[in-house]
Amino acid sequence: MESRSTRKRWTYAEFARLPSEGSTRYEVIDDELFVTPAPGRRHQRISINLATALNTFVQDNHLGEVYHAPFDVLFAEGDYMEPDLLFVRKARLDVLSDRGVEGPPDLIVEIISPSTAERDRGLKLERYRLFGVAEYWVVDPDACALEVWDLAGGASDPVILTGGDRLTWRPEGTEPALEIDLEELLGDP
Repeated sequence: MESRSTRKRWTYAEFARLPSEGSTRYEVIDDELFVTPAPGRRHQRISINLATALNTFVQDNHLGEVYHAPFDVLFAEGDYMEPDLLFVRKARLDVLSDRGVEGPPDLIVEIISPSTAERDRGLKLERYRLFGVAEYWVVDPDACALEVWDLAGGASDPVILTGGDRLTWRPEGTEPALEIDLEELLGDP
């Protein structure tokens, strides 16, 4: 006889009742609860640097809105994620609510750690692709690298930037482009 595992179905109401105080991050991905401790100092520094660069560029060019964790992305019942950073184009601001983003952001950024790397490059990548996220960046501080996934374009592999490379970002082909020096972004370990 085949055994079947029973998986709890998570509703948004149940997810919203999880503790919000403290620095623990809760995510439900494909109906599985993931609990992650607060990110470390380097992660936070990279997040602040990248959020500042993205937000300044987006605001100066009236492109939309940038948010940083904690800010929920609600894809569907059983898929509630909290990426490090996200961007929503001005034409799609209707996906924003008081609960978070209720649909796919145009850009999601995850800054990985040894404890989240497999999930960020595996399960989350596939869920982001499934739910229609256009672009996904994976920042790997230990490898001093940034992986750029063009999910809207169907990319099966990322463009990997390292060392002295510069990231050039043009959401929806906008001009001017945002230029980010990778060494400056990632800083010293």
